[in-house]
Amino acid sequence: MNKVALVTGGTGGIGHATAHCFLNQGISVVIVDIDEEKGKAACEELSGSGGDVTFVRCDVSNEEEVKNACQKAAETYGQIDILVNNAGIGNNETTLTEMSLFDWQKVIDVNLTGVFLGMKHSIPFMRKNGGAIVNVSSLLGFKGKKFVAPYNASKAGVITLTKNAALEYGRDRIRVNAVAPGVIDTSIVDGWKTHEEKWKIISTANALKRVGEAQEVAHAIEFLASDKASYITGTTLMVDGGGLTY
Repeated sequence: MNKVALVTGGTGGIGHATAHCFLNQGISVVIVDIDEEKGKAACEELSGSGGDVTFVRCDVSNEEEVKNACQKAAETYGQIDILVNNAGIGNNETTLTEMSLFDWQKVIDVNLTGVFLGMKHSIPFMRKNGGAIVNVSSLLGFKGKKFVAPYNASKAGVITLTKNAALEYGRDRIRVNAVAPGVIDTSIVDGWKTHEEKWKIISTANALKRVGEAQEVAHAIEFLASDKASYITGTTLMVDGGGLTY
């Protein structure tokens, strides 16, 4: 039986690389993203490689839209076997006291509530045959960094939420894990690159002394979602080049 994966934030970066990995394994992919233009372009590109891929526009912080995306995936393919909660945003760097509640809530809504909603509405489709969920956290879910409090808090929340879900649905043969990327060369770090001296420090602040690639995180996600990780659940895999130990 062919598997079906739903990947949020699948139009670029880690999500796009993950979709590629799944398609190469013969897994059908439903890309979920808020950007319809990029979504259709990504879907067309991935389809060109011979894979079975569908795009559904969705704001992961909107429950009705997430519910609809999961239902469309199940209607199209008859099942959902894998969920990758990858959609996420950063915040404009500022201190806690200067941060608006709006900016705080926006990051929490996408990065943490979006993960909750993705699991809430995909798990019912997994309970019959089991499944695998991989949530994308961050090195900053473990390690503090000035001026990005909502991002840190949301990614730390993903780690604990992953454990909760693993405990609640293990008996349904649903495994729930997370990955915690370090500094990865995706659009979320573009702002840092404009500050040459700052980027020199950030880009080498790990044991390997380099920035990671989206595909390197995608391979970790692919592993956790596969049968090779059949006895792994409730854990967070660091994909950070040794950044946590640095």
